[in-house]
Amino acid sequence: MKYVQAAKFFLPNTTKNGGYLEITDAGKFGRYLPESEQPVGEILDYSHSWIAPGLIDTHIHGLLGHDVMDNNAEGLNIISEGLLQCGVTSWMPTTVTGSELQLQNICQTIAQNIIKFTGAKVAGINLEGPFLTSEHKGAQNSKYFKDPDFHLLQKWQQAAQGLLKQITIAPERKNAVEFTMAARQSGVTVCLGHSSATFEQAQACVQAGATTFTHTYNAMSPLNHRALGMVGAAMSLEGINAELICDGYHVHPNAAQILIKIKNPEHVVLVTDCMSAGLMPAGEYMLGELPVIMKNGAVRLKDSTHNLAGSVLQLNIAVKNLVDWNIATPKQAIQMATATPAKSSGLMNWAGAIFPGRAADFIVLDTQMNLQATYLDGVQRYQAQ
Repeated sequence: MKYVQAAKFFLPNTTKNGGYLEITDAGKFGRYLPESEQPVGEILDYSHSWIAPGLIDTHIHGLLGHDVMDNNAEGLNIISEGLLQCGVTSWMPTTVTGSELQLQNICQTIAQNIIKFTGAKVAGINLEGPFLTSEHKGAQNSKYFKDPDFHLLQKWQQAAQGLLKQITIAPERKNAVEFTMAARQSGVTVCLGHSSATFEQAQACVQAGATTFTHTYNAMSPLNHRALGMVGAAMSLEGINAELICDGYHVHPNAAQILIKIKNPEHVVLVTDCMSAGLMPAGEYMLGELPVIMKNGAVRLKDSTHNLAGSVLQLNIAVKNLVDWNIATPKQAIQMATATPAKSSGLMNWAGAIFPGRAADFIVLDTQMNLQATYLDGVQRYQAQ
């Protein structure tokens, strides 16, 4: 048994100043003890730091020169290891649009190798496409776009051995409502994005069971005072989650502030949408089958001067940005990268919070929200230099 001593603990729905967090020999969280109950045993001294749950990135395509679309188990493991540098202890490998067979093979590769990944834990597979619309394709290859097909989803799920947890669709496509109902009944979270949908079309899918808007503001019909569009639907439909990329490029900080104020942190999911150039030097990369250029911290399609193509954002930096921009408290920022993504993607029973009996996946932050260390199953796996 060992104990973590810290200046602050971010516990479920509350924070505690000072005290100790018990870590069992099995690598699980134990009890929180106040300062007055100093335990006997090994103590990890973070008395000037803060302890938070490990971060969860539910929408990430790649890192360190590797991409989920490469369909390479070794590359996926490199991503999982690299994510520990970002404070991420659970993640959902996210595809871009590809062929039916390509997506099936990727699902199969992840499922067959999940127990071999040694870094951040794979919490499920996220398919971004191919049921999207061309007008708001972003950095997606529209030649593979098609109408939602539940039988196809079932085929991918079979290859994924049940790991397929989330998929993004465009609400205006044929069969979107029927697909949403069937997908939700099968346990897959349906997200709405890359879409020109009207408010009414988005609302119909939400009523059918869609629960999340994919990277809100980006690649979707904008808010107009007479035509609310996808952005208006994301903002105004109650109880619905909204992904948000807070790198300063995808969304203006004040636009992020508006969304957080309207939705509240319990319904805003911080994601990175990071691609293979993450934690890499500037240069040319690939996102799926599309060439992109990473320069000055932003990624854009090679044949476009304005089309963003994913990001190189780290989730710990997104959390810090919200605090630095003065649009969220540390507690709120951490919630949007832990408890909220866990709830939005159906992971709340095993990730996103410091609960007794759960795997001791946690991060250490200084008081300026800089990542100091990442722990997986109670073992330190990353330490800032």
